[in-house]
Amino acid sequence: MSLNPSPEETPGLRRRFIISSLLVVGIFFVLALRLWYLQILGVDHYRNLSERNRIRHVAIRAPRGAIFDRHGILLVDNRPAFTVSALRQGVDDRKQLFSRLGGLLEIDNEQLEERWQAGQGLPRYRPLPLLEDVGRQAMEKVQENSVDLPGIMVEVKPLRDYPFGEMAAHLFGYLGEVTEDELRQSAYSSYHSGEMVGKTALERMFEEKLRGTAGQKRIEVNVRGRELRQLTTRNPLPGQRLYLTIDARLQQAAETALTDKAGAVVVLDVNNGEVLAFVSKPTFDPAWFARGVSGDEWRELINNPRHPMTNKVLRGQYPPGSTFKMVVALAALETGSVTPSTTFQCNGIFKLGKSYEYRCWKKRGHGTVDLHKAIKESCDVWFYQAGLETGIDQIASAAQRFGLGKKTGFLFGGERSGLIPTRSWKKKRFGTSWYNGETVITSIGQGFVLATPLQLASMTAAIANGGTVWKPQIVQKIVNLEGDADWLLTPEKLIETAWSEKSLQAVRGAMESVVNDVGGTAWRSQLKNVRFAGKTGTAQVVKRKSDEEGEQAKDDEVIPYQYRDHALFVSYAPADKPQIAVAVVVEHGGHGSSAAAPVAKAVYEAYFANTTVNNDTVRKVASGD
Repeated sequence: MSLNPSPEETPGLRRRFIISSLLVVGIFFVLALRLWYLQILGVDHYRNLSERNRIRHVAIRAPRGAIFDRHGILLVDNRPAFTVSALRQGVDDRKQLFSRLGGLLEIDNEQLEERWQAGQGLPRYRPLPLLEDVGRQAMEKVQENSVDLPGIMVEVKPLRDYPFGEMAAHLFGYLGEVTEDELRQSAYSSYHSGEMVGKTALERMFEEKLRGTAGQKRIEVNVRGRELRQLTTRNPLPGQRLYLTIDARLQQAAETALTDKAGAVVVLDVNNGEVLAFVSKPTFDPAWFARGVSGDEWRELINNPRHPMTNKVLRGQYPPGSTFKMVVALAALETGSVTPSTTFQCNGIFKLGKSYEYRCWKKRGHGTVDLHKAIKESCDVWFYQAGLETGIDQIASAAQRFGLGKKTGFLFGGERSGLIPTRSWKKKRFGTSWYNGETVITSIGQGFVLATPLQLASMTAAIANGGTVWKPQIVQKIVNLEGDADWLLTPEKLIETAWSEKSLQAVRGAMESVVNDVGGTAWRSQLKNVRFAGKTGTAQVVKRKSDEEGEQAKDDEVIPYQYRDHALFVSYAPADKPQIAVAVVVEHGGHGSSAAAPVAKAVYEAYFANTTVNNDTVRKVASGD
């Protein structure tokens, strides 16, 4: 046989060669088809997958709009804060990662795990915040050890900043993470899990204006998820700026004067209803909420018996005590029940029938008392009798003409209406008739009568301006990114009452004597250069105590705090040409003359002391200089 046989001599070999050749051609044909599919038909799909593997879309949070006072002093701003976040796509061993990160920053691993679980609602391509506002030293540690922390990144986010600390916290409100329930609402359709939103007060009311528009950056990462370079960036747009009617000097002066006492202070412009100061104490630190309030901090707030989370300007309802006597006086004068010269004898006790006795705060009595003396020295007996002569329905009508017993229409929700009782109200509420004894105690602002500090300020402003009740306003204007006013305040009258000038002059003159004449219940709080008018009040909480002058005084130190009377003071200045009205309520403060009137005095000193307003001036007041 030949060493090189012809194909005819080896038919099996030829057949195997043909089959092998066809098989190879088939394989290459399949590979060519697959390549064609990958390069032509599937190019968009696989390009997208490739981009997702190496490109990350990172949201850039927009700075919220700043808040200023009426003079342009910055009250609420933003500051850069470092956030340690996790890119979940780059995390392989979570427990090992948390062990390294926790040891590095001295943080409990369970805290990191809680944040991880809480952020499961976020899309996987978005960074999941693990630690907020960590500080520069912690940020540098994370950056230095980034090789051992796969999937961990440090973001810089704007965080709400409060240059004056806790000042006006109830006015600004606080931020919180958007909840799952909120995300299901149409109003939050453009929000994502993990974003911060306004929860209360101005932050909530103007969320849409303050929020701004988030930006985005595209970054290229390697297979371990580490950033290589930044590709494109769409800068965020900050929110609009709010300018308030608040005067920072007065706000700080009022808060400083109230010290650590519980209560409220409201300052109004008597001629248009603008709110110049809005104080509720005790207060809270809104920065806690901006960075994320801890469980211990939240328990500290809600378990505080003095209720720091309650906005007492709007939701605190107090018996107005003797500050209600101007309403009774005007009701009596307008109905003709009394005249300014009508006198009653006060020997310290008023007897109603044979069985009931009502005491005056002054045990020995005030002697012969007319309207002027009754307001100046706060004689209860005079008002007992004037109230009986006038009747509860006439008193209630006068109170309602001052806006008492109904909401003022203030911007925030949750405002309470207070209470002005009438015969029909009691019949409907309790199913019983009205008694003369109830008229007696109503005449000195006790019994069923309730009012908020804002209502008391509004009432006092109406006395000062002649009878106009203005809607309290807090926002002066909203300014957009171009610097144009997007919204401007328009004063709004709620009630306009034509009180007789004679009646008003009688009441105003007596209020001026309260502060400026010896024997007036607040004469120790008078100012040398400015005469202001006012009225003290003491509202009973549990049992009868002495009123403004302190006769029958008991040592407040031996009376449990919760049983002490509330102290009140309402006033306006200057007495001859009123500009502002001030209402002060000090919970369990004892006497209006000693606890509340000095707070109003401090506000007037700040208002009339210096018309030049700048940040240095405010900070001097803030530090007590």
